Amino acid sequence: MNAILAKQFAEDYCCTAAQVLDSDNHFTTYTPLSGRRRFNGADECPLKLAVINGKLLCTGRDDIVAAVREKYGKASGEWFMEAGPLVSLSAFLAKFGCRIAQMHPFYTASVKTEVDTRGYEIVRYDAGSINQFETDERFDEAFCFDEAAPDVFGAAAMKNGEILAMAGASQDSPYMWQIGINTVDGHEGKGLGTMLVAIVKNEALDRGFLPYYGTAVSHIASQRVALKAGFLPIWTELTTKPIPEEQ
Repeated sequence: MNAILAKQFAEDYCCTAAQVLDSDNHFTTYTPLSGRRRFNGADECPLKLAVINGKLLCTGRDDIVAAVREKYGKASGEWFMEAGPLVSLSAFLAKFGCRIAQMHPFYTASVKTEVDTRGYEIVRYDAGSINQFETDERFDEAFCFDEAAPDVFGAAAMKNGEILAMAGASQDSPYMWQIGINTVDGHEGKGLGTMLVAIVKNEALDRGFLPYYGTAVSHIASQRVALKAGFLPIWTELTTKPIPEEQ
């Protein structure tokens, strides 16, 4: 595993890098460590769980973690996020007043790749010039405009003065950039997403950050973009949130 990623998971899951790298499941009480990935609502999550290296990393509220350790301490990671185990976990979490919020596969890349940009003008945006897109709903995946995870870089593919696609990166931690991509309606299927994600990936690596990319289990087109841009699937992550009280 990439050393940066091991360090990141140690910060995110309140454990050591050695525990990230071993083959055992680990369960820890959540503490907001300084190097953790930051994004909206992350510190309010009652429980988060990652499958990485075929095993479970789990952190969260002390009482929930203790119960999850007792129930899933010997569970295998490979099949943990199949439908059956997730249904069981959802029912189990309801006893603690919370529910599954999101579950996504994540990809990282550690090698730069050559990018063919012929036929397009590539425009790059630094942190100071990204704000012009804050109200542009076409690029809601490329940029998040979250103070906790500031947008730091963007790249657009343009033709005849029109933006056809946009990729962006947010600095979610001191070590990693998360990449998002939007392709404008009518321009899908032209390889623009792969091209721009690879450009942003290369920029992140040039600046000493580990790029990562998350998507939905069912979003096959997005997963193909990640693979074609030189990313590999590394972990799956599940987050939870409190069940709203009835009004």
